[in-house]
Amino acid sequence: NQSESMIFLDIGIAVRSLDAQRAFYEGVLGARFESVEEVRSQKVRVAFYALGPIDNPVRLELLEPTSPESPIAQFIEKRGEGLHHVAYTVT
Repeated sequence: NQSESMIFLDIGIAVRSLDAQRAFYEGVLGARFESVEEVRSQKVRVAFYALGPIDNPVRLELLEPTSPESPIAQFIEKRGEGLHHVAYTVT
């Protein structure tokens, strides 16, 4: 259907260290830091960024494992740092 449109909700990126990546995402890409949240049940810390227009940004989630047993740690071990997920909705 040509009237459908895709809206990006967030892009998740697996990283070994939030602190090590901050300068790149803020300085090079111009992403705006919003907050950090620890999700203990997933053994991960998530840094939230906004990228693009202020009124309709793409949300970036940098995902840092807090334990070797974290699903994100296992992802990085198997595939390396990088794109973990893209969440979107179609309207």
